Order: sequence, then structure tokens, then C-alpha cells
Amino acid sequence: MFGYVRYDLPNLHVKDVMLYKALYCGLCRSIGASCGQMARSGLTYDTTFLSALLHNMTGTDVVVERRGCFGHTVRKKPMAKIDPLSEELGALNTILIYYKLTDDIADGGRGKAKRIWFRKGFKRAKKRYPALAELVERYLIEQEKTEKGLAASPDMAAEPSACMMQAVSDHFLGEKASPATQGLFYCLGKWIYLIDALDDFEKDIKKKNYNPFVLSYGPATRETLIKEHGEEIGFLFDTLFYSMRENLAKIEFPFNRDLTDNVILRGIPLETERVFRGEPRREMSVKI
Repeated sequence: MFGYVRYDLPNLHVKDVMLYKALYCGLCRSIGASCGQMARSGLTYDTTFLSALLHNMTGTDVVVERRGCFGHTVRKKPMAKIDPLSEELGALNTILIYYKLTDDIADGGRGKAKRIWFRKGFKRAKKRYPALAELVERYLIEQEKTEKGLAASPDMAAEPSACMMQAVSDHFLGEKASPATQGLFYCLGKWIYLIDALDDFEKDIKKKNYNPFVLSYGPATRETLIKEHGEEIGFLFDTLFYSMRENLAKIEFPFNRDLTDNVILRGIPLETERVFRGEPRREMSVKI
């Protein structure tokens, strides 16, 4: 469920590419500060985007400085300075990674050894940010109940994840939260859950894991699924795109919004098209 929230590089200004990379490196350092060095290996693109979005929404200035780190000891790189927001986002990243690995283990997959790598960081995150940890855990329990209840509707299956993202946005935004921010994060959470389910369609059939698209349309190849039901599934995603655009237009950003607009209005639709085509995911470069 991680790695789907990406930018569209050909249509991104150089300044915003640099900002994204600085945020990526800054969030890596923030994870180390809040959860320990081992947890830094779990850094995701999704949380990097949340850092860009929430820093802008809260009016928290991103201070960029040139620094070295254990991964780049010789050549210093532009990195966003650690601040309270990025430290808590680092904790959120660690909490989500730990629960993702726990879910993988429950589904019969590998992950026990890897989860040990994040155990200390997870405990530190829970101790330092108990309200955030409790919030995430509460909605993940609801997600598990929904899946064990074999919800056949993709829209219903994604509801707990959508509500979790909305609650996370309220947690970070506080008094700056609004119906528009809640709607945007709600749709973003639903999209992440559904695009992951669609991407894992054939894999979940093979492993006999829960997948709402399998329950709704039956086991088949991805190609057959899209050929026979692509219009209906596409309508579901188009509805989410429309809601994201509408809510995004109602949100005032204190700083430049080019980066976040690029991800939401271009990167997310392009990633959806990739999954519909059944193409493998490409890694984004964060090297400078």
C-alpha cells in the first residue's frame, strides 16, 4: 500500500524537484530523530508527499540546508531541516510500515525478520506520539474487520482507510482543518487502498488473500478484469479524481502549490493509468 503517491517529473519545475528531494532527505533524518536510525530504511514516497502537503497547509516554512549524512558522507546535499511536523510525520511513517509488515505476515507472506528491524522505532513512535499511534491503530482494526467481513464492494472496503487519512489530516492540521481538507485526504486514502488492491489483483488471487475486486468481479486475469469491467472500475477512480480536484481548489496554500498540485492532479492519475495497463512500477530517482 506504499509508493503509489508520486510526482509527474516531465511536468514538474526544477525548483519543485529540488524541494521534493530536500523534503525526502529531511524526512529521512526526521525518522532517525523520532524513531531511531534503523527505522530510516522504511521511508516512503507517500509520507514525503504528506510532508510537502502538510507543511504547506499548516504554513510551516521548510528550511533547506546543505548537509551530509551516513548515506552521503562526502558530498553534502540540500536537506529540509528537522522540525516538529517532520518528526511526527517520521513517526507516522514508521507506525504505518510496522503495521504493513504485520499485515503481510498475517497474510502468510515474508516480513518477520524485516519487522524486527522496525520494532524499536515503532515502540518509540507509540511512546512519543500516543494519540497518533492510537488513531492509526483504531482505523486499522476497522480495516481488518471490514476485510474479515468479506466486504465485496471496493468502495465499502476502502472506507476505513479513507477515514483514517481524514482523521490523520485533522490530527496534523488542527484548527486549520476544513471540509475541503477532510474531503481531499478522505479521497486520497480511498485511492491508495483501491489502487493497491487493483495492482495486487492477480497476486491476491494466487495467494488467496482478500481483495474487493476479486469478490466483486470474480477471479480472472488483470487483462480480463479491465476488458470486462474497466469502465465501471474507471468510473470509481474518476469519481475520486473529481472530488480531489474540487476539494483541492477550495484549499488556500500559504506557499507555492506547484509540487502538491503536480502530484494530485497529474501524478496520481498517471499512476492509476499504469496500474490499469498492468505495467510494473518504476522507482523514482531522489538523487541530486
